[in-house]
Amino acid sequence: MNETTSMKELRTVRLGRTNYADAWEMQKKIFSARSEGIIGDVLLLTEHDPVYTLGKGANENHVLADAAELRERNIDLYRIDRGGDVTFHGPGQLVGYPILDLNGHYLDVHRYLRDLEAVIMGTLAGYGIAGERSDGYTGVWAGGEKIAAIGVKMHRWITMHGFALNVSTDLTYFDRIIPCGIFHKGVTSMEQASGAPMRMEDVADGVIKNFETVFGVAARSMAVDELLAMTAQSRPVTEEVIE
Repeated sequence: MNETTSMKELRTVRLGRTNYADAWEMQKKIFSARSEGIIGDVLLLTEHDPVYTLGKGANENHVLADAAELRERNIDLYRIDRGGDVTFHGPGQLVGYPILDLNGHYLDVHRYLRDLEAVIMGTLAGYGIAGERSDGYTGVWAGGEKIAAIGVKMHRWITMHGFALNVSTDLTYFDRIIPCGIFHKGVTSMEQASGAPMRMEDVADGVIKNFETVFGVAARSMAVDELLAMTAQSRPVTEEVIE
């Protein structure tokens, strides 16, 4: 048996641009199917329509835009079940949702977060960008400014939510929140940090490659229709199931 076939398989699904609520519902279905052993590990990659999301412990005062401004700018707002404070998702940002059973990897929440950071840092390195960690915070910084946010949830060692990497994001959206509740650090993107244009598909390729390296998996691309067909037999997931 060669090294590739002996590795755990990771199904990678590129969703393109999605509405946040639709992608969240998809996550729940895949999470349920993974919990039941119907499918293996999955990594969803997407870009979202503009949205602010607040984690379970988020301070609503960290959203500076009022309801009228959100409507005017067509920005959705959701309070969700991940960790962390408020963040922005939108076009030009690569969002990754790993739905993994860590029972097949390791049972260590902190290591999982550090490994997600390592995936991002490896991807940035491929573009000559020095990604770094910041003591006391989760995520990845470049030049002292946050370039990737991470917020996850686990139940029985199965993961949901994930990371958001600013590729060519319109950073003005971050002006209307206090990103991740951090007052004293700015936000940047790969294009801003490098001064060069980026192709989202190329960055996604880099993330998948680094995910393989960090997590020791073999990635296999899967169409979203195939994935949804596999999850159709799973039970509907509820907040009580995944809390």
